[in-house]
Amino acid sequence: MNRITIDPITRLEGHGKIEIFLNEEGDVENTYLQIPELRGFEQFCVGRPAEEMPRITNRICGVCPEAHHMAGTKALDALFHVEPSSAVKKVREMFYNAFYVTDHTTHFYALGGPDFVLGPDAPAAERNILGVVHKVGVEIGKEVIDTRMRNHHVIKVVGGRGVHPVAGMPGGWSKAITEEERDEFVEICKKNVDFALFSLQVFDDIVLANQDYVDLILADTFTHRTYYMGTVDENNLINFYDGMIRVVDPEGAEFVKYEAKDYAEHITERVEPWSYLKFPYLKNVGWNGFTDGKESGVYCATPLSRLNASDGMATPKAQEAYEKFYETLGSKKVNGRYQPVHQRLATHWARLVELLYAAERMQELVNDPEITDPDMRMIVTNTPDEGVGCVEAPRGTLTHHYSTDENGILTKVNLIVGTTNNNAPITMSVKKAAKTLITKGTVVSEGLLNRIEMAFRNYDPCMSCATHSLPGQMPLEVVIRDVEGNEVERLSQFTN
Repeated sequence: MNRITIDPITRLEGHGKIEIFLNEEGDVENTYLQIPELRGFEQFCVGRPAEEMPRITNRICGVCPEAHHMAGTKALDALFHVEPSSAVKKVREMFYNAFYVTDHTTHFYALGGPDFVLGPDAPAAERNILGVVHKVGVEIGKEVIDTRMRNHHVIKVVGGRGVHPVAGMPGGWSKAITEEERDEFVEICKKNVDFALFSLQVFDDIVLANQDYVDLILADTFTHRTYYMGTVDENNLINFYDGMIRVVDPEGAEFVKYEAKDYAEHITERVEPWSYLKFPYLKNVGWNGFTDGKESGVYCATPLSRLNASDGMATPKAQEAYEKFYETLGSKKVNGRYQPVHQRLATHWARLVELLYAAERMQELVNDPEITDPDMRMIVTNTPDEGVGCVEAPRGTLTHHYSTDENGILTKVNLIVGTTNNNAPITMSVKKAAKTLITKGTVVSEGLLNRIEMAFRNYDPCMSCATHSLPGQMPLEVVIRDVEGNEVERLSQFTN
């Protein structure tokens, strides 16, 4: 049996490799997405004061610290039994949507977009953000940078720091927004909406206008029919900050809708010996292996998943983009809802629909009179015990679950992050792409391997966030080689 290794995999957060094993006929026998890093945040947070968590868990990831900060802050609300005021919730949500604008912009233009803007078979040296700028124009590249810069400015002003925010606290927020800051943010929001509309037009002009790209999106190679998860408001419309977690089945029927605190009644996890990432699945469906369909508990939690799990968008321009998304991809309405889109490469388009929603929602909140309420803090007197906080991270539903003693010292921490939710479907997508694209006699080119990487890249995985604690010891293998590269000695512990 031959082996094909993609190491390292590229354009993601964190580290990983893909091992593809061929049988004697030259067809793909099996594929593994292996994640060699282990972070262990769930373990070393135990013993710390709970109120430190929104600052500690920021450090899981430098790409989406705002998501961990917000989930941690909401977990503290529940832990200390305090309800934030309406004004506090609006400031938090405004801040969070500024983060969404930066994150979705980054993925489309720097991580996922190069495969479409330049083409999946373009030379690797060109298939990056610089290649995208060259293709769409320097002025557009400047606008991408400006979009990230102005929204990171909002994050810094409102969150207290530019990278790892510090403003979250039980029931409150440490920084009120002044009228002068609000006036500045109003102008930023106008530019955000224009940029989101422009980005959707770029997708129209470059991707949807190219039949080869449309065929690639619709190909069975990148299609899976699973359950879909996302947070929705009281009208079943998408909300990133708060709401009920809704799961629909592969036909689009609602399977369950639950509060964040009840997640353990519906989600459970399993482990596999070849990865540090856990594999969550729907407890009330059960584990049926890495398979599609209603009988499999595998679910997806991505921008595409959020659109599939919702009845629409809560802002007008984003709703128009949402309807165009489903109509263009041939989805039909059943009982007033669009049927799910199962083509996973459509996630890149869904991400841009969400970018527009985040820009519009941020604009609504900035113009809300309550956003400059100076009363952002709350005195907490309740004894802490247990709390769950949940938000929609760009990569999927993010859950923080903390338990403490009566002094507020953490006794247990559990995190289920967006990429962890998607671990099983990512594994399935990589394997299906490899089995479809590599058959007997196939010439394995760099472009072909990049198409296999596209199978995980559309999920925008963050391996740094997703690798947590497992029972046992940390495996380690050291290979000593001489100056000519020959193996001299191999030392290992806790490996087979």
